[in-house]
Amino acid sequence: MYAIVKTGGKQYRVEEGQSLLIERLPVDDGAKATLEPLLFVDGTNVVDGEELAKVSVEARVVGHERGPKLRVVKFKPKRGYRRRTGHRQELTRIEVTSIKLAARRAASRRTPKPVAAEGGPAAEAGPAAEAPAAAAEAKPARKTPARKPAARKPAPRKPKAPTESDAPTQEDGNGA
Repeated sequence: MYAIVKTGGKQYRVEEGQSLLIERLPVDDGAKATLEPLLFVDGTNVVDGEELAKVSVEARVVGHERGPKLRVVKFKPKRGYRRRTGHRQELTRIEVTSIKLAARRAASRRTPKPVAAEGGPAAEAGPAAEAPAAAAEAKPARKTPARKPAARKPAPRKPKAPTESDAPTQEDGNGA
């Protein structure tokens, strides 16, 4: 029997009695923590989806630890840029104490709620109250289509720069 649980953004396969190192939990040493199950497998029985509300996974916090030191080096050549930092992840060691599947309840115990008469409280008010309700149901609500955003105007064109051939020339009296 095992379960897949989710904690700290990661998923773990756990069994009863297993010790596990996970992301730091805000729980004191020796306290109990409840883990969120994603899947429960008991021999041939597989539980997932809606039925996971019946599954409970509990663990005992053994202690809080820190992971190994990781060195982070940043370097950009020819610029004199060098940075060296470190990181140690905060971790929690837990021991899974129980994985339980709650017993199923008999379907006969569940009693459906009585359905109110058609129209609900409006039916008791009489035919005068039914007329506006019927008129509202007959008219389908019109949905106006969403407008497209207005098109952007093109940028104004720049005037042409004058060239040598367009420049005014001085004419000589020689006719040349």
